[in-house]
Amino acid sequence: MNDEWLIYRGVGEPHDGIDALPDPPPWRDFDGAPAGEPEDPEAPDGAPEGAPPAARPADGAIARRLGAHRQAAELHRPEPEELEAINAALYLRRPLLVTGFPGTGKSTLAHAVAHELKLGRVLRWPVVSRTVLQDGLYRYDALARLQDVQIAASGGARGGGPGGVPGIGKYIRLGPLGTALLPTERPRVLLIDELDKSDIDLPNDLLNVLEEGEYALPELERVADTEPEVRVLTDDGAKVTVRGGRVRCRAFPFIILTSNGERDFPAALLRRCIQLKLGQPGEKRLATMVRAHLGEEAARSGADLIREFLSRSQSELVAADQLLNAVYLTHYAAPPTREDLADLLIQRLDRPR
Repeated sequence: MNDEWLIYRGVGEPHDGIDALPDPPPWRDFDGAPAGEPEDPEAPDGAPEGAPPAARPADGAIARRLGAHRQAAELHRPEPEELEAINAALYLRRPLLVTGFPGTGKSTLAHAVAHELKLGRVLRWPVVSRTVLQDGLYRYDALARLQDVQIAASGGARGGGPGGVPGIGKYIRLGPLGTALLPTERPRVLLIDELDKSDIDLPNDLLNVLEEGEYALPELERVADTEPEVRVLTDDGAKVTVRGGRVRCRAFPFIILTSNGERDFPAALLRRCIQLKLGQPGEKRLATMVRAHLGEEAARSGADLIREFLSRSQSELVAADQLLNAVYLTHYAAPPTREDLADLLIQRLDRPR
């Protein structure tokens, strides 16, 4: 494969390749004005003063997802079709819909891309059956604001706004999707995890936001005449300025939507996404996964468990984290029999209940 066009190369070593990304197609070119400088007094050590959220160092999720020994193993060197899909999503500024059985590394792709392209902390939005679009965009704590108004009216003012009531920005916090759409120079990485767990409406509700790259905060639009600029908290814990009650992205975020294949999605969502299906990992990839997380010695001693896992995966639904648990326990705890341990920890996930 000619890899000269690849921005994300799957090499695992951080680089500045994202700066070589060409301009987006005209229909995916967004013009959000740069956000106000964030106030982030608790930024991690090493973050430049006044750095936007995208430049903040990634958190401990990188080590958990990619492995403490990741330098010694090419764990996340993707297959050619994976590289092509990831880079197509980067070039076209489209979400990447990744499907596959549990434990095939779908959500790990987001951390691998963020790590290699130096895009900072992965914004994660886990989806459940009760999740609605509003959860991903922002939260407005109207009850807390009402309580503060009542306290101020009774003479116990907390200060900060007219009549001693804090400004409305204190009661708003952007969610993972809302933070990802802030107008940053480099794209953020957003993981919308297990979209197939949502109710029937969420995939359709996402369409307009993903297509337009913007959203409104009606609570701020209503006060835009008197408060045109409002400082709000982001999912990162920083504060940014929202102008006119609307947020519009500048660099469209790199969005990974994961699905375990438990439902079908509407055609309108599918045509807006680059699609990638991950199969069960083979022996080489499982071995490098064990090596990255537990080291070379554990990978050698766990070779029989890897083979057992592969054998079971031919007829049973099993997940790679079950294998990691089994290898770790046999390597460090030395239980009586490895066979019994494999039966205990690598149980089929699709067995009748």
